[in-house]
Amino acid sequence: MNNWFELLFYSDYDSIGGPQQALFLLLLAFVIGQMIGWTYMWTHRVLSYSQTFTSSLVILPVLVSLMMMLMAGSVFIAFGLLAVFAVVRFRNVLKDTRDTSFVLWAIVEGMAVGTRQESTAVIGALVVIGISVYLRVTQFGSRQRYDVVLNLLCAADANLTTVLKRHSRKMQLAASRKVGDGIDMSYRLQLRDPTRSHDLQTELESTEGVQRVSLFMREDESEV
Repeated sequence: MNNWFELLFYSDYDSIGGPQQALFLLLLAFVIGQMIGWTYMWTHRVLSYSQTFTSSLVILPVLVSLMMMLMAGSVFIAFGLLAVFAVVRFRNVLKDTRDTSFVLWAIVEGMAVGTRQESTAVIGALVVIGISVYLRVTQFGSRQRYDVVLNLLCAADANLTTVLKRHSRKMQLAASRKVGDGIDMSYRLQLRDPTRSHDLQTELESTEGVQRVSLFMREDESEV
């Protein structure tokens, strides 16, 4: 058992030190990545904005640091990395930056194991998994705190406030325009119970003056 432990955590640190040093470098890259992500969020002013892209700005410095650890010990590994990227081809274009980050992670982990740098592979995997869970739990990069986007066409005198307040904690009128004799409105809602969004839609459809109701979960909307 001790031999396995030694193999996984003390087998390949001639160039960068021990496992503590490797862990410190990866965590430092994570902190710097968060600084980059927060700066991007605060300074972004154009219409297109992607939460997954912002999250990728946090995890990419960690992956690049892991890659550089692998190449620090041997110039042959550096050339091998170029060869791997030259060989890898994708039939479909990856439209999500997060998908690209995971592909890069898989390549780097495969290189670490293939070059017998077991310690770097294990510690790097644990750190990236922890960061991915953190980004998921905290919803890092999200600038809009809402659950659903509600679009409806209704009469000008339709009483919507009571229904919306009953089902949501917060509501924001995102857009409103007059269409014929009615009003086309879009709301962003933070629901009291996101699992019961269908109840909100059903009640609105039965409300007098409401002609059309469309409800989309936040995951189905492009964040702007």
